[in-house]
Amino acid sequence: MRILVTGHRGQLGTDLMKTIVAAGDEPVGIDIDTVDITNRDAVHEAVAEARVEAVINCAAWTAVDACEGDPDKALLVNGTAVRWVAEACDATGAHLVHVSTDYVFDGSKSSAYVETDVPNPQSVYGSSKLAGEREAMALGGAAVARTSWVCGEFGGNMVKTVFKLARERDSLSFVNDQVGHPTFCSDLAPALHRLAVDRRAGLFHLTNQGAVSWYEFVREIVRLMGLDPAMVHPITTAELDPPRPAKRPANSVLDNKAWRDAGYVPTRDFREPLAELLARL
Repeated sequence: MRILVTGHRGQLGTDLMKTIVAAGDEPVGIDIDTVDITNRDAVHEAVAEARVEAVINCAAWTAVDACEGDPDKALLVNGTAVRWVAEACDATGAHLVHVSTDYVFDGSKSSAYVETDVPNPQSVYGSSKLAGEREAMALGGAAVARTSWVCGEFGGNMVKTVFKLARERDSLSFVNDQVGHPTFCSDLAPALHRLAVDRRAGLFHLTNQGAVSWYEFVREIVRLMGLDPAMVHPITTAELDPPRPAKRPANSVLDNKAWRDAGYVPTRDFREPLAELLARL
């Protein structure tokens, strides 16, 4: 099976390309240096020329705080561009799997979010990604996969940041009032590949399991590094200095209900892929 990955040089896209090869399928990758996904004609041409059976759309502007300062660009890249990808898939018969985010929710729910919960984004990034979800599903037949707190071997992420800082400093401070599911590309990529191969349609929450705050997550990283977790100290979001421009959801926990209901094996607890990633680092 030939599968096109947009944003194939990014953190998730890199793992996806490797996953597709390992599964015996053929990946085709495009990125910002080869195709401008905000250009409708360029996207249609790229998808048509690739002659693929599925497209996994990882291309996005994920600089959450930067999006606050340029809402037009955020909507163009994360919203309108998805329309061009969806149109191109519809024209060629390719199945679309589009990656979205926990930021489509306001974070006020007291329990985990399920796929049927009503989105209410509180940031420009979240609003632009919700627009992208709607564009992906407008023509019918696509899968949208919401994920959260993504980390992997490639690109920048929290695990790599902590891995560096914990060896340089005696003390670290992280917020204890934002809770979510850390998600690792090593597990997310195979799940996205499965949605593509099975041509699944609908909305899915795809994360690793184990809800923690950022503070608890960092303590676990430090512990697995063989250091003392007591070096990590809790603070509130209000105490962040400087404050972040984009509002973060206090509750980002995504229940993978639709994934389980579809008969797929539940994803692993995040501590397993975390330990594997730290061993590679």
